[in-house]
Amino acid sequence: MGSSFQEQLLKAGLVNKKQVKKAKHDKRITKQQKKGTKTPVESSIAREERLAHEERNRELNRKRNEEKKRREKLAQVKQLIETNRLTLKERNDDEPYYFVVGKRVKKLFLSEEISKQLTTGQLAIVKLEGKFELIPASAAQQVASRDPKSIVAFHDPSSDSPT
Repeated sequence: MGSSFQEQLLKAGLVNKKQVKKAKHDKRITKQQKKGTKTPVESSIAREERLAHEERNRELNRKRNEEKKRREKLAQVKQLIETNRLTLKERNDDEPYYFVVGKRVKKLFLSEEISKQLTTGQLAIVKLEGKFELIPASAAQQVASRDPKSIVAFHDPSSDSPT
């Protein structure tokens, strides 16, 4: 009675040594697999800290992505303005064109033709790096879709109110 069940089966001739060895091997493998699948019980404090850390990381990533998109839009606006701006030649017959920026009234000396184009919405005044530039209406609409704050004066014919 001191012998194991496997030894008894072996003596009785119901199994051979190869089968006993395979059974022991399978038993050892399943025991190791069960041991490997057990995860240590995570304490509620550690879990809460981990979740809070992940939430902070997600929030930081979201803010970084928003800032990156904002910088990309500003770079696109700058490029649009620089590529489409009109070069003005100062002449003696230029008249002042007045427009409002915030609570202040600013003026640019423009020819009569350019003033008409501004009032009809063919041109727009935009601000780039502290300077006022004139750009065509098509470029002004693209700038307005990316950064409406850059548009200083634009009498859009498609809308009723001037910007």
